Amino acid sequence: MSATSHRRIVIGDVHGHYKGLMTLLEAIAPTSDDQVYFLGDLIDRGPQSAQVVDFVKKNNYKCVLGNHEQMLLNILTNGHISTPTLQAWLCSGGQATVASYQNATIPPEHLEWFKALPTYIDLGDIWLTHAGVDPSIPLAKQTPEQLCWIREKFHSIDKPYFPDKLIIVGHTMTFTLPGVSPGNLAQGHGWLDIDTGAYHPQSGWLTGFDVTNSLVYQVNVLKHSLRTLPLKEVVTRIEPAKVRLNRYQKR
Repeated sequence: MSATSHRRIVIGDVHGHYKGLMTLLEAIAPTSDDQVYFLGDLIDRGPQSAQVVDFVKKNNYKCVLGNHEQMLLNILTNGHISTPTLQAWLCSGGQATVASYQNATIPPEHLEWFKALPTYIDLGDIWLTHAGVDPSIPLAKQTPEQLCWIREKFHSIDKPYFPDKLIIVGHTMTFTLPGVSPGNLAQGHGWLDIDTGAYHPQSGWLTGFDVTNSLVYQVNVLKHSLRTLPLKEVVTRIEPAKVRLNRYQKR
């Protein structure tokens, strides 16, 4: 148990790894006083997307829209299925999501829940979104595509977007950033990236960050190992001029 009650806990991209998520939450042991937030991309690639969505939904945990949820929603255009968009989603991990649902059918209540997900959550001193923000655009003009998809332009900012808020994101696997080892978090000017690539064989780490106590909880879904470390021991500082994603980063 953490030293401080009323914790704020942020969990990175789960990507269908329900068993890993359960192990992670068992280690974090959130109480009814704690606030738990998810950064989107609950679905795709991993084997149990349906169970992840059902769990987060039933527990009323707050979650932002990820690009993988957005891809799923984009398949339905004016009540009709867009075949090219469907194929793009299926090739980006959607096949595993479909297979995780009974009769390969995503229930309407899950689709409606996806539609209601916000693109960001403002908690005062921290600001949660899936991918980041376009540093050249005011907040009021940021689109879901920017908040769910942006990468290098956001990670390359040379000054904080908000003067008084830390932006916490997922989306970009941290080890695809220069000098970041698998499992480490990445930090830049005004942002912290906690997507440690749970689904990826290069990593396997799923991360939960206790903001209140600056503690990082991690489970490796491939090696079935756990660790809890102070943030300062598992974070790598990123210099803006060096931000170039390596070949491992996909959708």
